[in-house]
Amino acid sequence: MEDQAVVLYSAPAIGHLTPMVELGKLLLANRPSFSIHVLLPSQAYDGGTVSPYIAAVSAAYRSITFHHLPPTSLPPDYSTTSPHLETLALELLCLNSPNVHRALVSISKTSRVRALVIDFFCANALPVARGLGIPCYYFFSSAAGGLAKFLRLPVLHRTTTKSLKDLDTVLRFPGLPPLLPSDIPDLLQDRNDRAYELLLESATNMLMASGIIGNTSEKLEEEAVKAIKDGKCVPDGPTPPLYCIGPLVASGDGGKAGSGGPGNDTPECLTWLDSQPRESVVLLCFGSLGAFSAEQLKEIATGLERSGQRFLWVIRNPATGKGHKAVSTGEPDLDALLPEGFLERTAGRGLVVKSWAPQVAVLNHGAVGWFVTHCGWNSVLEAVCAGVPMIAWPLYAEQRQNRVFMVEAMRVALPMKEEGDGSVSAAEVERRVRGLMGSEGEAVRERMRYLKEEVKAAVSPGGSAQAAVAKLVESWDIV
Repeated sequence: MEDQAVVLYSAPAIGHLTPMVELGKLLLANRPSFSIHVLLPSQAYDGGTVSPYIAAVSAAYRSITFHHLPPTSLPPDYSTTSPHLETLALELLCLNSPNVHRALVSISKTSRVRALVIDFFCANALPVARGLGIPCYYFFSSAAGGLAKFLRLPVLHRTTTKSLKDLDTVLRFPGLPPLLPSDIPDLLQDRNDRAYELLLESATNMLMASGIIGNTSEKLEEEAVKAIKDGKCVPDGPTPPLYCIGPLVASGDGGKAGSGGPGNDTPECLTWLDSQPRESVVLLCFGSLGAFSAEQLKEIATGLERSGQRFLWVIRNPATGKGHKAVSTGEPDLDALLPEGFLERTAGRGLVVKSWAPQVAVLNHGAVGWFVTHCGWNSVLEAVCAGVPMIAWPLYAEQRQNRVFMVEAMRVALPMKEEGDGSVSAAEVERRVRGLMGSEGEAVRERMRYLKEEVKAAVSPGGSAQAAVAKLVESWDIV
């Protein structure tokens, strides 16, 4: 019998790779006879090692094979005025098309490639697949709200001559709450920036895909999903079919899956949580790239101490720069970073963890009642599946728009109020954490209890996510 292969082409960062691999596992669960091939380009900048994660997945799933594409390099005379490191990543991904072509041809020698599934950063692979007669699907691993905005980007581009950063108006997209221009990711703020040009090209190419796979649930983002499926985001042409197959949450089978970090059989934080009352602890964790200045860490500490609430706080070393330019290395020196005597004064009701915690396991612990998050979509889905309400504190990338979706549309979070420079004061941390047990917090908690059951039903046999996966796989059988 001819081997049936599905090829997944991921951006290299762990936040992109993890949901792509989870998609591969989901496809295997639906069709165990498939072989899954993951094409992995080299990283353009330090986004954290993915080697332990790849090794763990490879050991656990014999049907998943990782292919490291040859490194690419920009021409010696290349120059750009773009301030974004992501621009370099996008440029290098453009240069990867010959490597993707060679990989697809090589895999096709021993298998029938049913589909190529690409990260939306990897749009240049779409014409490669079309040239080989392979159906190509976009995997949009963030919110459906972000997808609705992304699909609408070409329309927005045609209807204004100004950059988003120069607009002084509320932005309205089908199926979404109003967005401020500042809520849109930095990569799209300047229409003259190379990153904007490349992402606009990706949004345009998406309309030529055989379908879009969304890491979300229809119940979680009803209005956004409906707007996409009804064609309201693309008024001048057909929208590819949307398959909502989420939430995909890392299974924790090794490496940096989910929240990033090494495995540990009995982490101290889980043992500590065992001694805390039910739903009494506030978790503060900001992803594998989330790092604060030393000054901001002290503000958080002061606010937590004054709040009187129980907390579990994951601290990374301070980093310079913003967004993906921020680099945090080494173990944090808690005595130097935190106010003098903080650890002693909060002992018993608070625990500070260095660099990493098993986020999925922590969120599913009964003692955790709230989650202060950077609004990364993987973390949002982990919280929804665990039924833990959130406090939204975005840091970079698409997280500011995610905050709007979380607070206004999904109603799963309360916002942390920022100062003009983006910092959060100790008084705001205290106010927000102290107020979690009030009526506003209870409404969010009730909403999360409802959504936890809805997304559980969606991914269960017979649920909407399972039906979407089955429909997707069946479409490959008739090609």
